[in-house]
Amino acid sequence: MQKIFFFTLFLFFQTSHAQHSLSETEKLATTAKVWGFLKYYHPNVASGKYDWDKELFTILPQVEKAKNKKEFSEVIENWITSLGEVKKIEPIAVSNEIKYFDKNLNATWLNNPHFFSKSLSEKLTFILENRLQTNHFYYRKGEPKPDAISYEFSNEIKYPEYDWKDRNFRLLALFRYWNYVEYFFPYKYVMDQNWDDVLYEMLPKFNTASTQLEYHLLMRELVIKLNDLHAFLGTKVMLEKFGKKQIPVGIRVVDDKVLINQIYNDSLAKISDIRVGDIITKVGGKTIPEILKESRKYLDGGNDVLRASHSWYHIFNGHTDSVKVEYNREGKVAEKYIYRYTANLFRRTNKEFGQWKLLDGNIGYVNLGEVYPEDIEGIMTKLKSTKAIVFDLRLGAHDTNYILAEYLNPEPKEFAKFIDPDVTYPGRFIWRESEMCGKTNPDYYKGKVIALVNQFTQSHGEYSAMCLQSAPNTTVIGSQTAGADGGVIRFEILDGFNTQFSGLGVFYPDGRETQRIGIVPDIEAKPTILGLREGKDEVLERAIQFIETGK
Repeated sequence: MQKIFFFTLFLFFQTSHAQHSLSETEKLATTAKVWGFLKYYHPNVASGKYDWDKELFTILPQVEKAKNKKEFSEVIENWITSLGEVKKIEPIAVSNEIKYFDKNLNATWLNNPHFFSKSLSEKLTFILENRLQTNHFYYRKGEPKPDAISYEFSNEIKYPEYDWKDRNFRLLALFRYWNYVEYFFPYKYVMDQNWDDVLYEMLPKFNTASTQLEYHLLMRELVIKLNDLHAFLGTKVMLEKFGKKQIPVGIRVVDDKVLINQIYNDSLAKISDIRVGDIITKVGGKTIPEILKESRKYLDGGNDVLRASHSWYHIFNGHTDSVKVEYNREGKVAEKYIYRYTANLFRRTNKEFGQWKLLDGNIGYVNLGEVYPEDIEGIMTKLKSTKAIVFDLRLGAHDTNYILAEYLNPEPKEFAKFIDPDVTYPGRFIWRESEMCGKTNPDYYKGKVIALVNQFTQSHGEYSAMCLQSAPNTTVIGSQTAGADGGVIRFEILDGFNTQFSGLGVFYPDGRETQRIGIVPDIEAKPTILGLREGKDEVLERAIQFIETGK
């Protein structure tokens, strides 16, 4: 009798578990994941035999009708069955000669009993184990190149002039992007927010977006969640919120204040009486911290310092011809209106810094933001006898790192390692061989090598800094860099949504990470408000002090 009781109890719990309800968000999120998984793994789907977007639009109404796990599993399982046979292949061997990077890989959800019946989980696992290995329809592999991606997304329908009000297309945009990141973004594991949690957070918003602007802003919010300064998405529709009129100056955010540090158009700046050294404390009646807090979900960058550094657009842009500001000039606080203009009336430039110069004390200075590979030989010949060379990466660099290393290194030296997506197993990555720079050169430069960096040193600038660090007697001075290294993959999610993210993982030879960490200086030096107002370059001054004193 007791055995019958426990057996009955077991059946009750089994039936109850199979019939538990699923929320609309749970069903849609799980469908997004299954849709992406089949897109890149199922041999008949990944090879391009189906119109995969159309399949999504067809299955969504059936998913919505499912009331519980049992019905949901039946819908998904019948869908998979309709896609045709998946042939069993020989067990996929793991090469001992290849080093894999698995921090982004997670297939445990395929066996989640909250969503899937046992038979459905078995079917998904079988697809995983017998996945398509070659000739993928939705991405193509290319040849690896230094600091460049080795693949691209392909054969995606862009749907020109699709109707944003059609919920299916809004969900398609979300599902596509979420799965691009899930399987191809090398830094998913260092994001602030779990990527599954992002899907659950954003789905209700995409599902109910009521205006085109709201929809476009949701796309930007989604992209910003990567915490990747390479990740960007902007559209003309977004100008409805942010505006396209700007003030004709360059700024630095220091200590929750905005300092004017550069004038882009003298005549326009004079109209509003804007001067280098002015400190802006309020814009449109709001303090700078208030503006940054309101705009945070739209701000690029992996940390608050970087977000503030790239916030000028959100602080000063607008639709009106002018904006009211509170400012401090030489200790006096006042208010006034500053005129705004379209950006074509002025432009940012680095040319005032020049290419190179000889500083007092036989110290060379090279602005790598204005130097190109063909310039290096002449510059290094002229600076060969200096006691030190300061290479300024605060304005970026232009593919000069490899040729420069030939002058600075006595022998070839490894300086970076990359990971590329494993195209046979989306979500897994493969380590490349270490990247080398320099050549055998007994006549290499013997003086001190200084690299100046700050939060604007990004991507190839950071890669160049890593290369410079391989040289003997190199010291990095400045502040933490952007932490967005490596080549980017550019693609269009749907018509009008052009975007990109870091497509290549970059590490030091010993495996140390660079994403969101950047190049950490040996000596920290930051500009101060006083120094900026007086026109000083305190970071360069600190470099000269180190060259002269060793401290």
